Amino acid sequence: MDEDTIVALATKAGEAAINIIKISGKDSLDIVNNLFVSKSRKKINQLKTYTMVYGHLVDEDGEIIDEAVVSVMKAPKSYTREDVVEINCHGGVASVNKIMDLVIKSGARLAEPGEFTKRAFLNGRIDLSQAEAVAEIISAKNIESLRIAASNLAGKTKNEINKIRKELLDVISNLEASIDFIEEDLEIPPYKEIMKDLEEIKQKLAELIENEKRGEIIKSGIKIAIVGRPNVGKSSLLNLIAGKEKAIVTHIPGTTRDIIEETINIKGIPIIFSDTAGIRKSKNLIEKIGVEKSYKEIEKSEIIIVLLDNSKKLNEEDFAILKSTEHKKRIICVNKMDLKGNIEKEKLKKIAENNFIMISATKRLGIDLLEERIRELAIGKDSFLYEDKVIVNKRQRVLLEKVDKLIEDAIDAMKLNYSEEFPLADLKIAYNTIGEITGENIGDDVLDRIFSKFCVGK
Repeated sequence: MDEDTIVALATKAGEAAINIIKISGKDSLDIVNNLFVSKSRKKINQLKTYTMVYGHLVDEDGEIIDEAVVSVMKAPKSYTREDVVEINCHGGVASVNKIMDLVIKSGARLAEPGEFTKRAFLNGRIDLSQAEAVAEIISAKNIESLRIAASNLAGKTKNEINKIRKELLDVISNLEASIDFIEEDLEIPPYKEIMKDLEEIKQKLAELIENEKRGEIIKSGIKIAIVGRPNVGKSSLLNLIAGKEKAIVTHIPGTTRDIIEETINIKGIPIIFSDTAGIRKSKNLIEKIGVEKSYKEIEKSEIIIVLLDNSKKLNEEDFAILKSTEHKKRIICVNKMDLKGNIEKEKLKKIAENNFIMISATKRLGIDLLEERIRELAIGKDSFLYEDKVIVNKRQRVLLEKVDKLIEDAIDAMKLNYSEEFPLADLKIAYNTIGEITGENIGDDVLDRIFSKFCVGK
């Protein structure tokens, strides 16, 4: 464990009401003692933990730099389980730079990205899954992802992983007992019973893996392209869903020439909508470029909304769009349902396998159904109450997939009635691998990679 005292600016640099400078380590109290004169003349190291005191920061010559409130959190009752001091001073570049320089000259060094949280992990205050949750709270883009991260910081992932790890250890212990006490008259569970236990563990792993995929959509969103020929109402639909005039709407075909994006929260899921140029044959060079971009957007998007015009018959352009999107998850929307219907529904039913919905972007008809269909395609038809689920992150999911494969190999060995050494070898690796999630078995290179993604003040 690094015993250096570290310092970092915990707030965004620049003009602001307040800057917070965070210092952690064995010398933090002494360093601030030399730079801070409290109004009560009390020394920092004489204060009780969780105490705040008002005073002035001074330089080497005793000149006042700024007034400040200093917070003291003594080990082990602090974020890092080390002595921590936070200097709350006025916002501003010159003042914070001067204070940081004085702290560094007094014996601290600049903290590396995520080093405060890394010390909290290394000192046993939190496990690695909780440390990662700190970063996820900071980067949360919506309230749902914030709640997922907050529950993991509280230990939701840690508790579930430790539970599975214990169940795996019980299986390993039974197999080892059958080797160590082969000649003793002990009741050792047969392979059939052990395989049943492993299958139950695999079910739990499968749920966690699936939850990550859904959770990632809730946290990061999903990309949806609205495509169709000109004047079917793509821009009107985007404006309606966005609740603002994001795209230009006119009766002139080909108004949209470039991709227009808008991120909208639909039923708890961030959706990155792309309004694309109308797809049709054109001699206009700019419009042709727009059409090419539309086709590229189809390939980049996870879900496609194919918009058709209820007031017009299906034409060659509609069929080309339907053909180009048949390999994607898609929602076929027939817009302008408030107008006289000329679209050939029977023909459309065959192409879309009856999977299309009627809407009116101008009259706001069918939009709730469209949003429900979007949610179904994004995270499934069943009710996914993320608050009740354990949502792991990508790194953790990859480790769980490795564990699942190792358990599967162990089950295969038992099905072939191999001796206990063979399934044991896989299960021991699985046990160590799942420990990487909470940080019980993990290399310094992996730790460095994880914490390098944090901001410096955290």
